[in-house]
This record gives sequence, C-alpha cells and structure tokens, in this order.
Amino acid sequence: MAAIGRFLKNAWNKEPVITVACGLGALACILPVVSPFTKYSAMLNKAVPFNYPVPVRDDGNMPEVPAHPCDPLGENLEWLKKL
Repeated sequence: MAAIGRFLKNAWNKEPVITVACGLGALACILPVVSPFTKYSAMLNKAVPFNYPVPVRDDGNMPEVPAHPCDPLGENLEWLKKL
C-alpha cells in the first residue's frame, strides 16, 4: 500500500494533469458498476419488450395474446410505482 502511495505522490508531482485524467478514467469505469441506478435500469430493460406487439386478430386459440391491448399480461411493474 505504501508503494502505491509513493507512486501516486510521484506521479502527482511530475504530471498532475495526466494523473487526474487517469483517475477520472478509472472512476468512469468503476462508477457504473457500483451505481444504484444500474439495478433499476436493468430491471426496466428486462420489463420493456424488444419488439412491440402488433394488433392480432384473435381466433380464440391464442392464450398468450391478450384480447385487448390494455389487458394486464406480462411482468408486474409494481416495483416501479414504489420508487
């Protein structure tokens, strides 16, 4: 740990701009992993379909197709209301 401290102190004394740029780059790589918004964006991406439904003529033999577009079918999004 002392070696890292010496390295950072030496780098700061010689090239402060490059040291700050490297620090910001490392922070930019680490921050999305530890951000709480990552969890919620992943949950939203999972809940939103990739392709949106097209109106289909129901012949009575399609249980996975809702009779009306407003019928609740799919994942429950109650967690989104509680944010």
